[in-house]
Amino acid sequence: MEIQTSNLAPVGKAARVRSMFAEIAPRYDFLNSTLSLNIDKRWRRFVIRKVADRLGGPDARALDLCCGTAELSLELGALAPTTGIDFCHPMLELGAKKIRGSQLPIDLVEGDALNVPFNDSTFDVVTVAFGLRNVDGAEAGLREIHRLLRSGGRGAVLEFSRPTVPVFRTLFHFYFTRLLPRIGNAVSGSSFAYQYLPESVQAFPDQTALASLMQTVGFSDVRYYNLFGGVACLHLGTKQNQESQSSPAQEQSTLSPPPHRRIT
Repeated sequence: MEIQTSNLAPVGKAARVRSMFAEIAPRYDFLNSTLSLNIDKRWRRFVIRKVADRLGGPDARALDLCCGTAELSLELGALAPTTGIDFCHPMLELGAKKIRGSQLPIDLVEGDALNVPFNDSTFDVVTVAFGLRNVDGAEAGLREIHRLLRSGGRGAVLEFSRPTVPVFRTLFHFYFTRLLPRIGNAVSGSSFAYQYLPESVQAFPDQTALASLMQTVGFSDVRYYNLFGGVACLHLGTKQNQESQSSPAQEQSTLSPPPHRRIT
């Protein structure tokens, strides 16, 4: 399959994180499954259960931001045509191999999650799994998700968060900040990636702060589910139905999406 490429930010946090993911891409899926004891797969299936009701229509479409190697895109693609977008080409190449074998209606785009090359109100579901903390500003990422959703569409953010049980929180913090970086660095060969992981999680909004941000950018019916004691958390929000405010034609963006070109 072809991977489209779009407007990628050349500098700043995005460029540094993109380089990091390119370095660990060959071992990324293995490390995710090993270091989480395959719990990450259960978390993704939980996401699917919470968005499936929005993908039952004949014209339903899904977008998976920061899709990485397309693990969640594949789950979404089994329900509706899906687009995955990520800024790391080596990760997308691995995802493309999986998609070719699946025969599912999934397209991959190499691009910026803060400047997605689609018009407003295009998707019924927009997901981002373990990627929102990697963009330049969680609020900006949430605004882009909200922009891309159709009225009544659902946004889903799966991300590492703060354990809620005090004793478990202490034990997990020791594992996450002391043991996991050493294991991850040894297996991946990266001296930075698994040091960046706990640091980026600590800098990311906690459960209540992220829910508040979602409300700030316009989501309604915001709720969240702590997973594995709060190690991860799924936040859900709905783009409020705007039918009473404008016609469907008026909801569409008057601007063309950012240009992109095809690469093989």
